[in-house]
Amino acid sequence: MKEKIEKILSDITAYQIENEQQLEQFRLDYLSRKGIVQDLFEEFKLLPKEEKPAFGQLVNGVKNAAQDRYNAAKEQVEASAETVSEIPDLTRPVFYEPIGSRHPISLVRNEIVEIFNRLGFVISEGPEVEDDFHNFTALNFPPEHPARDMQDTFFVHKNPDMALRTHTSSVQVRVMENQQPPIRTISPGRVFRNEAISARAHCIFHQIEGLYVDENVSFADLKQTLMYFAKEMFGENTKIRLRPSYFPFTEPSAEMDVSCNICGGKGCNVCKYTGWLEIMGCGMVDPNVLTNCGIDAKKYSGFAFGMGVERIAMLKYQVKDLRLFFENDVRFLNQFKGAF
Repeated sequence: MKEKIEKILSDITAYQIENEQQLEQFRLDYLSRKGIVQDLFEEFKLLPKEEKPAFGQLVNGVKNAAQDRYNAAKEQVEASAETVSEIPDLTRPVFYEPIGSRHPISLVRNEIVEIFNRLGFVISEGPEVEDDFHNFTALNFPPEHPARDMQDTFFVHKNPDMALRTHTSSVQVRVMENQQPPIRTISPGRVFRNEAISARAHCIFHQIEGLYVDENVSFADLKQTLMYFAKEMFGENTKIRLRPSYFPFTEPSAEMDVSCNICGGKGCNVCKYTGWLEIMGCGMVDPNVLTNCGIDAKKYSGFAFGMGVERIAMLKYQVKDLRLFFENDVRFLNQFKGAF
């Protein structure tokens, strides 16, 4: 019996284990319920009582040797598998990871900025949470003006003098406070108004407002600037029209429409079936605004304009629902992968 156990120990040591299949076979041969170790325990039960202590030690030695051999071999097989898996198959074709793209609002914003950069306009930025003076008072808003009403503006509850800016004109005020003419600047940014969300309006949107202040600036300069912008943005055949309007900070004031390229002038839900789409307000800077900002209104004049980036993007990409720009629907955003 002792020779038999020595033979089993020798076989355990010499057993070749190089992969998972051989490892599993070793377990079946030695450690399973029908394995060699279990057979030795069955023989142990049949021995006389006086022989059991010595034989039991031998059997336990075989069991421990088999278990140790199994554990060591398992570690080697697993380590070998990890090493192999780390080596890539260099013969496989390249797998291209999908790449993202700029958001259509960012694309349009950058294009607008580039157009006005060519005309000498520089970028100015300011805070999104603004005080009453820069957001309203300096821009000639009377205390009773409807834009101050809670229906239009998100005021800060703990400080009624502060509000989420309703336009980026507040940035223009800060520029005029700190710089004397000539001034030629645009202020892109996010603005907030308490409006019902629909296909044509949202409570959060993006604006780009422009300001030009210098000596002898006229309404003709404003019209030519906006005509240049419209043709650069929408194409050489784009038409514009200026309709008289009212803004507290400009006089005279106008609304600018461009011909709707979504329906080709036939009428759709975006242009309200008129063939025209309003894209911005504009006008000559009110002298009171210049004075409020420390600029000599008798010496200098200027024009200002402001447009919604979403409205421009709707025209450019023929999108009929403004809400799509805010929903982060990948099916929608994937259409702009080629645009940078």
